[in-house]
Amino acid sequence: MEISGSQVLLTGATGGIGSALAGRLAAEGARLTVTGRREEALKATAEAWGARTVVADLAVRPDVVRLAETCAATDVLVANAALPASGDLLDYTEEQIDRALDVNLRAPLLLCRLLAAHMVARGRGHIVLVGSLSGKAATRSTSLYNATKFGLRGFALALRQELGGSGVGVSLVQPGFVRDAGMFAATGATPPKGMRTVTPGQVADGVVRAVRRDRCEVNVAPLELRLLSAVAGQFPGFAERVQARADTDATVRRLVEAQRSRR
Repeated sequence: MEISGSQVLLTGATGGIGSALAGRLAAEGARLTVTGRREEALKATAEAWGARTVVADLAVRPDVVRLAETCAATDVLVANAALPASGDLLDYTEEQIDRALDVNLRAPLLLCRLLAAHMVARGRGHIVLVGSLSGKAATRSTSLYNATKFGLRGFALALRQELGGSGVGVSLVQPGFVRDAGMFAATGATPPKGMRTVTPGQVADGVVRAVRRDRCEVNVAPLELRLLSAVAGQFPGFAERVQARADTDATVRRLVEAQRSRR
């Protein structure tokens, strides 16, 4: 499917990766609508790329329905919004758990349900769910985040089969460690020693490639990280032992503390 001339809805447009996605989609000729819960930040992104704005908090369930109704003509959904949800599960309140599940999993699932109905009726469309390699491999102090990203991956792969032959494609784009945006840029922490990173622009490239080529799954990460996540997905016990020997405690603590206010 071509992005040029298509109505594209981008969620989570105000973050570092979201801004890169907005810029790339606009450059591809999309008729872009961006959404987020921070009106001023959203307005700045929209002005930079000539996009329409819809203010919505994906943790507020009526907002998700309103967003879908407002954007019913969407040809391409890029569901990028997510909360970091890092830290041990026992440190979370019930309300914080609900918010992470709503934003990271329920909102994209419901948006797909509501928007895909219109796409199928028109016989064309594409859905891109931006996940994470945390949807393939579990790590310490990310149990809630892993739950949402494992769930998103399973949902995307199954939905793709359900919509097969309808003219509506579904793709999953899974970044690894991203520099200049995301958790490391926001917290000042550094990636594990020896682990290479990717740029927000490479994530945007992955999204565009997914739409154009109707790719099932695009993993945006260096080869070694893609291999490690594949091994961890097949042999979780082995991955657990490897992680236990890695010296990552300081990095994990720094990430968790820096992201605590975003729960």
